[in-house]
Amino acid sequence: MLLKLLGTLLKSLFGGLLVLALLGVGYVLFAYHFTYSQGESVGFVQKISYKGWLCKTWEGEQVRALSVVPAVPEKFEFTVRDAAVVDKINQHIGQKVVLEYEQHRGLPRCFGDSEHFVINVRTAPAD
Repeated sequence: MLLKLLGTLLKSLFGGLLVLALLGVGYVLFAYHFTYSQGESVGFVQKISYKGWLCKTWEGEQVRALSVVPAVPEKFEFTVRDAAVVDKINQHIGQKVVLEYEQHRGLPRCFGDSEHFVINVRTAPAD
């Protein structure tokens, strides 16, 4: 009787953990494939580096273009998943660029340090 109760308890515990794991995987898949927002950021890419202990990602920083000169520059931190986009960024270092990005909220840090994922880069129009 006690062994039967213990077996049922272990099965229930295992089933509960399995359901929690499936819910977690479902959430990550949802957050990864659907964007919270998307937009563009204009400025100068200050740095881009490939970093991480186990999960290596391309992380960058853009200093946003300012319309008022004495203002403090704002930094836009981003992650790049595609090596071709990294190559485009490196081609335009020192130039004013437009970064097209998608925002994915709630992803684990292994997917990137920021929640803004750059999907395309183009040269900004001249002022």
